[in-house]
Amino acid sequence: MEENREVVLRSIYVYPVKSLKGMALEEARVEPRGLQYDRRWMLVDKGNTFITQRERPRMAMISVRPEAEGLRASAGGMEDLLIPYEPEQSSARVQVKVWRSVCGALVAGREVNEWFSRFLQLPCRLVYMPDDVRRAVNPVYAVNRSIVSFADGYPFHVFGEASLADLNERLDAPVPVNRFRPNFVLSGAAAFAEDDWKRIKIGDTLFHVVKPCDRCVITTTDQERGVPTGREPLKTLATYRTVSNKVLFGQYLVAERYGGQLRIGDRVEIISRKGQ
Repeated sequence: MEENREVVLRSIYVYPVKSLKGMALEEARVEPRGLQYDRRWMLVDKGNTFITQRERPRMAMISVRPEAEGLRASAGGMEDLLIPYEPEQSSARVQVKVWRSVCGALVAGREVNEWFSRFLQLPCRLVYMPDDVRRAVNPVYAVNRSIVSFADGYPFHVFGEASLADLNERLDAPVPVNRFRPNFVLSGAAAFAEDDWKRIKIGDTLFHVVKPCDRCVITTTDQERGVPTGREPLKTLATYRTVSNKVLFGQYLVAERYGGQLRIGDRVEIISRKGQ
């Protein structure tokens, strides 16, 4: 147990299209690239470079949810859009850029791309990462040749409820969990206990805690209204969570094995800590 506390998986989130609204789940399957559905789709500009809320905060206002035939996208003032889980076999295959990574992707159909372009008021295309594309995690932090979806760099992201509570106690206006776009939120651990973990087990799945997450301007975007709110919470975080000029909050994980099913309420076991 974590310092004689019972640590539990309190929340699970996925973000099927990178940088769009997240979706809370009761359970999720662990796959090689991350949780099922998580960031397998992404919007790109005319140069096939990824687009995020950093440039287009309005992206936060688009929600997507899995249905039997595909993803259903919804946004204010727009008719719902059904996106097939995989584009047609004849779909164009392009090389897309995510930070320093370049990898293959399939382009969605014209109707899909026009829908997103119209809402975001920006020419863009939706792309999908097929199963035969393997985008590698930084080898310094990889475990068993880890791969990742269109996430910034790592398959899973975690922090504790107490860490967010610690931050909110320092803010004039508390911020919700969605500002930080986690996959897992845990209860029962002390504030920032996750900083010291090396390996943890959630349910039956073993994860390696490989790297802290450095935060960006997305944390200052209201995820309901899709608008920037000022300098918080980054300003306050910077006063006590800055290391090497990076503001840190939460930890990235990679899974040792895949195929497990995680459920809210799963017990979290701290297997080892850094320095052990």
